[in-house]
Amino acid sequence: MRLNQVTVPLVDYEASVAFYRTLGLKLIVAAPPRYARFEMSDGDSTFSIEKVEGWTGGDWPGIWFESDRLDELVAELKAKGVVFESNPETMSYLWRMAQLRDPAGNRITLFHGGENRLNPPWRVKPDG
Repeated sequence: MRLNQVTVPLVDYEASVAFYRTLGLKLIVAAPPRYARFEMSDGDSTFSIEKVEGWTGGDWPGIWFESDRLDELVAELKAKGVVFESNPETMSYLWRMAQLRDPAGNRITLFHGGENRLNPPWRVKPDG
């Protein structure tokens, strides 16, 4: 089984499409003002946004985008005017991350987990 896509709420179609394109996602389906679907810049998964009436933003679900060049990406995005809630920081679970919000108030974490993403030191060992 593979993860195909995740869909999160949008409030302002144009602002959200511009935001995700600035992050580097490629717009592949445009159905304004209700829906947009993007192809990730690496791999074959997709990400979409869909109009939700009354949405005021939130911390869940968590949206995590991984980059092997996190610090450089954050610097590039800041130069383009993207505002971050936190700068890149190495966490106790060994991932480096920075947080921001999209125009709908969805929390996004840009991170680099490297080898520790799938194989942290505390990974559960397979039974016998």
